[in-house]
Amino acid sequence: MNKEDVEKIRKRAAAVMEEAGIVLRPEEAAEIEVSDFGLGDILNVGLQVVVYVNTGGYCAKDIILFPRQICPEHRHPPVDERNRGKQETFRCRRGEVYLYIPGEPAAKPNAVIPEGYRKDFTVWREIVLKPGDQHTLAPNTLHWFQAGDEGAVLSEFSSTSTDENDIWTDARMRRLPEID
Repeated sequence: MNKEDVEKIRKRAAAVMEEAGIVLRPEEAAEIEVSDFGLGDILNVGLQVVVYVNTGGYCAKDIILFPRQICPEHRHPPVDERNRGKQETFRCRRGEVYLYIPGEPAAKPNAVIPEGYRKDFTVWREIVLKPGDQHTLAPNTLHWFQAGDEGAVLSEFSSTSTDENDIWTDARMRRLPEID
């Protein structure tokens, strides 16, 4: 991604937050993380993140997902004695989110996987999150999620986030953005 593309995505994400009634300070809007996971296909596979706090004990973020945008399958493994993997709670604020975890696969999942990505999604127990719904994942739980047709805003409350340690089912993934 180049700087102009990142800035367009940031502005679009900030507008989604405003429409959702979530106030961002100007400096927060200017620092929205934009990740295409290194694939260059951000409108299909990517996310936008506002990090409010990420300390040695806890983390709070909002994740903005455009319509049908996917956060790919991954897990948060143990890192050391202090960080035994990220436990996270997702709470839907706006739109609809389809969260997938290990377990009995959904008979008719709501997810729509773009051509060429299907092999990298292996867990299919579906949890549908609508505004006000939330779900907590234990550390090291394989998961992925996709926004519905209207996009979504998802709050994440977790133990310390160390995105650089995430393990992705698709080895091509890079969570931290590379900007040209």
